[in-house]
Parts: sequence; C-alpha cells; structure tokens
Amino acid sequence: MKNKAPFTLRPYQQEAVDATLNHFRKSDESAVIVLPTGAGKSLVIAELARLARRKILVLTHVKELVEQNHAKYESYGLAGGIFSAGLKRKESQHQVTFASVQSVAANLDQFRDEYSLVIIDECHRVSGEETSQYQQIIDLLKQQNHSLKVLGLTATPYRLAMGWIYRYHYRGFVRSEDDKPFQHCIYELPLSYMINRGYLTRPELVNAAVAQYDFSSLAQDRFGEYAEKDVNQLLSKHKRVTRAIIEQVVELAADRQGVMVFAATVEHAREITGYLPENQTALVTGATDQKDRDLLIRRFKQRQLKYLVNVSVLTTGFDAPHVDLIAILRPTQSVSLYQQMVGRGLRLDEGKKDCLVIDYAGNHMNLHHPEVGEPKPNPDSEPVQVFCPGCGFANIFWGKTDSDGRVIEHYGRRCQGLLEPAEGDGTRAQQCDYRFRFKECPHCGGENDIAARNCGHCRKAIIDPDDQLRDALRLKDAVVIRCAGITLGLGGSKLKMTYHGEDGEELGESFDFSKPAQRHVFNKLFGRRFANGQAPKTFGKAEEVLELQALLPAPDFVIARKQKHYWQVQERIFDYRGQYRKANEV
Repeated sequence: MKNKAPFTLRPYQQEAVDATLNHFRKSDESAVIVLPTGAGKSLVIAELARLARRKILVLTHVKELVEQNHAKYESYGLAGGIFSAGLKRKESQHQVTFASVQSVAANLDQFRDEYSLVIIDECHRVSGEETSQYQQIIDLLKQQNHSLKVLGLTATPYRLAMGWIYRYHYRGFVRSEDDKPFQHCIYELPLSYMINRGYLTRPELVNAAVAQYDFSSLAQDRFGEYAEKDVNQLLSKHKRVTRAIIEQVVELAADRQGVMVFAATVEHAREITGYLPENQTALVTGATDQKDRDLLIRRFKQRQLKYLVNVSVLTTGFDAPHVDLIAILRPTQSVSLYQQMVGRGLRLDEGKKDCLVIDYAGNHMNLHHPEVGEPKPNPDSEPVQVFCPGCGFANIFWGKTDSDGRVIEHYGRRCQGLLEPAEGDGTRAQQCDYRFRFKECPHCGGENDIAARNCGHCRKAIIDPDDQLRDALRLKDAVVIRCAGITLGLGGSKLKMTYHGEDGEELGESFDFSKPAQRHVFNKLFGRRFANGQAPKTFGKAEEVLELQALLPAPDFVIARKQKHYWQVQERIFDYRGQYRKANEV
C-alpha cells in the first residue's frame, strides 16, 4: 500500500507534496504550504502521511478537522489513529496520529516517542509565543528528535498584530526581518488560480444595496477587533438597519440553496435569527450545546434548513458545498478571517454557478490580493508594485496611485528581495539591504529601520525621535513645526528651502550647491529619499532640484534653534513613527 498512491492528486497538490519532500531533504527549518480553502489540504496531508516511513503527528485546533483529515487518510485504505477528547478517542500507537492540539498538550506524557514530522493544519493559528500549546508540543518532540520537521498548511498565512507567519518565500523574497512561527513558505497557490481553472466556485462580490453598518467610529484593540459591548451598543441603535439587511438577504436567497450569515455578537445573531423564517433557520454560537450544534449543522448540510446564522464558530473546518450566499454582518480587520468566511461558499457543488458574497459591515477586503501582510495604513491604500533601486526586486507594498495607476506614495520600509549567495559560498540567501525609509545613525552614518533603537552597524544607541522632539519642546530657544509641505527657491547657486508648518509657521534654510560639503548634505537628506526612496538621486545643481521638486520628500517635523536674529534648522525628522501627531492627522 505504501508504494503506490491509492488516489490521484491534482497537479498543484502533487507540486505541494514535491515541494515539501525537496525542502525537508535539505533542511530541518519549518515550512508552510499556502493552499486556498477548498484546494484539498486533507489530500496533501494524506499523501505526505502515506509516504512517511516514521511516526508523524497531524495537529489541528477543532475536532471537525481532526475527523475530516483522518477520514480522508483512512478512505484510501490506510489506518491512522485519532487523539481527541472531543471525539472520545485517545490513540497514539499508530504510525500516523490525527490529533487536536488541546488534547495533545494536555497529555504530553503520551507523546514521548520519536516523531519525524509534525503537520499543523490551519497553521495561521500558531502564535509566536513560546508558551503556546503548539510550541510546547514541538519542544517536547524535538527533545526526542532534534531534526524534527514542522510543516504548516493554511489558506491565509498571516495573523493580525503579527503580519506574515513566515519569513522567507520560495519565489525569492523576504516577508519579515523578525522571528516568525515558520521560516519558509515553500509552496503557494493563489485563489484566482483555483477559480479560473474551475476548482472553486466564482465569488460574486456585491455591494450591499440597502443600509450598511458603520463600525468606523469604534475603537479597535491591538488585534484590530472590537469590544463586544461597543458593537452591541452600536447595533442596538440600528435595529431598522438589521431588519432591512435581512429582508434583502431573504429576497436574494429566493433562488439560492444555502445561506450563511456571519453575525457580530451573540445578541446580534439572535436579533438576525428573529427576522428569518423560523422553520428554515439555525443559530450556532460558541455556547450552543455540542449535540444540538452537530444536529443543526447536519440538518443544514442535508438542506432541511436554508439559513445558518453563526458567531465566530464556523469559519474553519466547516464544509457545506451547497452554500451559495454568504452575508457578512460583522466587522473585522483580519484578512484571514474574512477569507475564511468567504471560503465557506467557494466549494463546488452540482448546479452551483457562483456564490453571492455581500459585506454589510464595510470591511472592504481584497479577496484576491491581501498579499501585504501588514494592516492597511489607511482606507485608500491598495497593493502597489515598487521596484528596488538596489537589486531590481518588484516589491508589493501598501500605497496610493494616481488616476493613471502611477505610484504616488507607498509605505514600504525595506526591500523584500532575497539575494542568493555566490555559487559555492556556503552561506544562506540574504535579504537585500536597500531601505526606502530609514533612520540614519549619527555615529557611523549607517541606515537602519525607522523603529530601530540601536544601530545595526555600529551597535550604538540611536536618538529616539520622540526624545528629540520632547527635548526641543522644553527649550525656550527652540521651535518645532509639524511640516505640512516645502517650497523651493533659487538664489544663484543656492537652493532656498522653506518648511511650512500646518498652522502657517515657516522655517527656512539654504544649501549652496557650489560647495561640495553642502551639496553632499542635501543629497544625503533629500536626494537619497527622492520619490519615496524609489529613485534616489545625486543632484549636482540647484536648478535640477527645482525641476523635480514635486518628488522631493518633506520631513514630518523640523526643529530649529534661535540664533541672534534668525532660527537655524538643526534637525529634520523623516518617516516619523511615534506618539506625536504629524501634520494634517486627526
């Protein structure tokens, strides 16, 4: 049975399996495979488990997925164990064990054998914390086997407040300089590939034609989510909105098979359920009794019920292919949660042409290109392509474009390109060190990330911009302006620069381009940052600067000290991130 696969993988599933084998033959570093919801992750898991010679453990966070992955594996005539309190089975003697992370973490003493591979399904749930259940399990298994391989599978490789869950991408770019739960993304398949080739149903994203909720006034926590009492308070004032929304959902559902409604809170879900036809509707929340929940879900899957209203419980591991209308009535900043909700309606089913997706909560997510991994800096941001002047890599950052699609602003900090070492060098690939935004070290002139506290080159402390501003604000002979823009003028070989404060204040300085030292200072400050750092320039004459002044960067703050009869500019703070408000910010 081990020699020949008892099932046929789709081409991309085989590619994912091959990528895993290739990676782990040459490395013990953790890896991630990204496959959209409905791409058949359980098949990839089954094939990897079939090929394994030694013990492997397949972990996930809900019993439905434990059962689903195990059933897929056993349907090919292979025998595997289940270790899950929720499924009332605790078998760890098999070569392949499908388990819930909670049950294994609670019974670590039963997992002291030597495992060769841990597979984590829905691995975007793995936090970076060393005390997490996943980490405890991995640490224990590594004591038995130092070269334990760890593989994660997910449709959404990012977490709110963390961004990307891995560091390096196999297409040659770096997602993060920080430590992440996984090191490498070794295979990724975009959602559009699955839809265009007919493996998934096409989502029809429709803007709600009736009233929508406006959650923009609510405060978010550090994970971009909202406090339940705040949401309930807002929703209680909009009962007419909820009624109008549900009336529209019922109208649009007339020729639909199955409807899933994602509510914001339990209170909200109950209100929604009250507006839907009683004999066709089920409500599932975290508090729903397990037996009742299983029964309601079974009735929905058998189409005895048409509407399934839920609060945060059916976003993963739930499979009802006939769902062809998704109504989102809850706010979220989480791209992965949004994709998981929509994903519930993208599986193929007989007679199903598309899946209607209506977002009544104004989440404005891009289903196909959430590939930035950081929260949107502001609502008008979109993914933009920015080429690195250092290595030529095409970065994708959040940014803004003009009506012709040209990038007018972007929020990228460092090039994400991964530079391969020279052949025979023996070192690993390095991230390109070009920075679009940077903080210069006053000691050695090295460029650092704008949030750096110590120089990465000479290790000395870099003055914190907040300290600079605080100190200047305390001095009687200093002035600080929030710079809202700059204007330029010419006086012979001198370039005259005026910094405009948001309240009409002005500070000025000039650079004499006939003097190499002053020209050098100007180019280091402004030429290096020209065009958002996308096209650094070395200016030789003041006239050249004047011609291109629209692309010249303006500092966020300017600090000047009083001389006898004038103010002398001492500091210009660019790319500021800190506690003080910048010009034109609320």
